[in-house]
Amino acid sequence: MLVDAITDYAIYMLDLQGIVSSWNPGARRFKGYQEAEVVGQHFSRFYTEADRKSGLPQQALDAALQNGKFEGEGWRVRKDGTRFWAYSVIDLIRDPSGKPVGFAKITRDLTERKRAETALRNSQEQFRLLVDGVTDYAIYLLNRDGTVASWNSGAQRIKGYKQEEIIGQHFSRFYTEEDRHAELPKQALGIAEREGRYEKEGWRVRKDGTTFWANVVIDAIRHSDGSLLGFAKITRDITERKDTERALEETRQALVQSQKMEALGRLTGGVAHDFNNLLMAIQGSLELLQRNLPKDNPKIRQLLDNALQGTQRGAALTQRMLAFARRQELKPVAVNVPDLLSGMTELLERSLDPSVRLETRFPSVLPPALVDANQLELAILNLAVNARDAMPKGGTIVVGAQEHVIAHEPTVAPQRYLCVTITDTGMGMDERTLAQAMEPFFTTKGVGKGTGLGLPMVHGMAQQSGGQLVLKSELGIGTTAELWLPVAQSEPVATKAFGIGPATVRSDRKLVILTVDDDPLVGLNTTSILEELGHKVHSASSGTRALEILQREADIELLITDQAMPNMTGVDLIKNVRAEKPDFPAIIATGYAELPQGEAAGIPKLAKPFRQQDLAAIIDEAMALAPTAIHSARREA
Repeated sequence: MLVDAITDYAIYMLDLQGIVSSWNPGARRFKGYQEAEVVGQHFSRFYTEADRKSGLPQQALDAALQNGKFEGEGWRVRKDGTRFWAYSVIDLIRDPSGKPVGFAKITRDLTERKRAETALRNSQEQFRLLVDGVTDYAIYLLNRDGTVASWNSGAQRIKGYKQEEIIGQHFSRFYTEEDRHAELPKQALGIAEREGRYEKEGWRVRKDGTTFWANVVIDAIRHSDGSLLGFAKITRDITERKDTERALEETRQALVQSQKMEALGRLTGGVAHDFNNLLMAIQGSLELLQRNLPKDNPKIRQLLDNALQGTQRGAALTQRMLAFARRQELKPVAVNVPDLLSGMTELLERSLDPSVRLETRFPSVLPPALVDANQLELAILNLAVNARDAMPKGGTIVVGAQEHVIAHEPTVAPQRYLCVTITDTGMGMDERTLAQAMEPFFTTKGVGKGTGLGLPMVHGMAQQSGGQLVLKSELGIGTTAELWLPVAQSEPVATKAFGIGPATVRSDRKLVILTVDDDPLVGLNTTSILEELGHKVHSASSGTRALEILQREADIELLITDQAMPNMTGVDLIKNVRAEKPDFPAIIATGYAELPQGEAAGIPKLAKPFRQQDLAAIIDEAMALAPTAIHSARREA
């Protein structure tokens, strides 16, 4: 009754030859045979064709007969031909005397369990293949102590170790020496164990010793009871992303700096323009006073000299501001740098202390530089004075130059350059000071001893000339300023010695001149200077008024106009005049080089503030350019 009540197991008896002699309901349920159909039949019919051919049924009986029991799993066949996974136990049955009389066979249908195990095994295999197939991530397991327990192909690609080289090794070998010394690997596992997860970025080391920037995630793996089994570790090489982010940040910083410098440059240019107009009014008035002052009053003459020197220093300051803003007009020519330096040696020596020794080191053959000679002189003088100030106890300044061919340099265009170097043996600069050295208005000198525009001026001039200024310095050793300038393709022109020439007036020609300036102070000074030179002057405060005077006064021979005026600029005024008189002589007086590209070509330019001899010289130049207009105007007069 007990056996017949069991339906989850097939329980039946076999004789010694394997013939079925009993059959319970459980056997009938999952094998499909009725008792009458199977009793007297050999039990091998429940096996697959392959198992029967291999003799597996008889082997099972022989094993049970020999050992008293056989146990195994395998595919079995139902009456309808379908298969199921069976767990079978065959026990030998003996009579009271111990003689074998048959077998008791118990079979259980484990098809569902088999399917689950197969599915789990397939899933695990798929997962293994998936993990092993990932090459962009290093995915591996760590034991509780941090030793590597598994290793995928991504880990081998990123870190360089083969599976047999790394399994069993501690994962701390992937960290830098500094991180290991700081016990970061231990801290990472501790955080993962306490919080379940750890994530961080940092430098990691490959097998060959190279480093890469890694994103690391460590997850704690636990048993069902919550106890720690180990850790799953995923590492990704994000060096390229890190480099991109760094480059993007550097670009952003450069853009911000560029925008700041552009805004400051615009402000500086505007301030310099207005300041030049003020200096023009002051300097012109002082020069006129100086010329008309009786010579028997030396005290007042000395005061006037001091005032004029102040205006010249102010003009030099505005030139530095304009150079920083890259708005001064450059006249690049082929310059022989050794010759230029030889011509300004006396000035340099006067500007340096007796305790400072000046040396020059130039190769025997040196190509000319394409640069504005006056601006280069100012730049060298600025750099030499900075070097002097860095050597309060004396030292040596070495000026030299070398030719370089640049092919792959991001900061300058590929071409030939002349690198002019000014090296001192002074105090030098630390990294922070060096990084700020070329910022406008930054200075390490005392209050009133520096404007902070010297280096920005040199930097602006170099970049406007197509080169660059490079500073190299080491604290306590000295500084080297490298002025990179394009090499000129033509022969060098003769350069005059640096400095302001004698205040001589070259023009003896007396002209009828129209001056135009919207600033009445500048207009009055220009008129007064021209009249002192013997010229007849008409004055206008706007372009429109100037055109009216030109229509009325036919004897006007020369136009001197400001550029930055409302409604009509100086260039526009000249274009209007030359529409009727194409060769009419004209001069543009400007506070800075804000002239439109191309439109002002060929028009003589006079930079404010100007002196009487500068004005006389530019008048000669303008009249020499348009002789036809002069004769025509005089005939009309």
